[in-house]
Amino acid sequence: MRKIKLVIEYDGSGYHGWQYQKNAISVQEVLSKAIKKLTGEDIIPDGAGRTDAGVHAYGQVASFITSSSIPAEKFTLALNTYLPDNISIIASEEADENFHARFSAKGKHYRYIIINRPQKSAIWASKAWHVRETLDFEAMNKAAGFFIGHKCFRAFCASGHSAKTFDRTVFYSQWHRDGEFLVYDTKGDGFLYNMVRIMVGTMVDIGKGRYKPEIIEEAIRNQQRNSIGVTAPPSGLYLMEVFY
Repeated sequence: MRKIKLVIEYDGSGYHGWQYQKNAISVQEVLSKAIKKLTGEDIIPDGAGRTDAGVHAYGQVASFITSSSIPAEKFTLALNTYLPDNISIIASEEADENFHARFSAKGKHYRYIIINRPQKSAIWASKAWHVRETLDFEAMNKAAGFFIGHKCFRAFCASGHSAKTFDRTVFYSQWHRDGEFLVYDTKGDGFLYNMVRIMVGTMVDIGKGRYKPEIIEEAIRNQQRNSIGVTAPPSGLYLMEVFY
């Protein structure tokens, strides 16, 4: 038996997230069926993160145990022949038997994309959040800095979570502008349920002038979810990389 590690890219628009669902199609289910076609084995791969419905990935990681004799690096092309165009294996390798895509992870890099213009986008409709109003970029970047550090992020966690602790360390948090696009990157040792989307939604409300950037500090201090902004839609969120 061998442990195989996969790096996966997918367009999450047509999926109900990564996690297997009884009544909806998920990335995990489609990948599991591809592995079955390739190896003949009934395998449910473990994922590094349970991305929500509509969330995309450039660097999702999965791992699974197989008795197949297929060389580890060959799983990339072999699985891609059985996967739809909106899911692609980017890399495959043999991992240590103790490796686990989720529990071995040391951190993650998420990106959020906003298209900031009056007109909607035909191309980016399911790939970015369309915000019509003019946003205060400097205020949003100032707000982003307040997330950095080891803090209790209870206020930035949605209900329905299974978290045992709300303490997380964010070591990178910054916006940059690319024409009509505003791109937010954040890296940390872990993120709570909907945490990045709540962070982004709050910063957009700050950009609209509804709050001052210091609302971030206040929310972290008082740990109240209802004191901050909206949850950004899933369409603009990307899991870029998982660190091990």
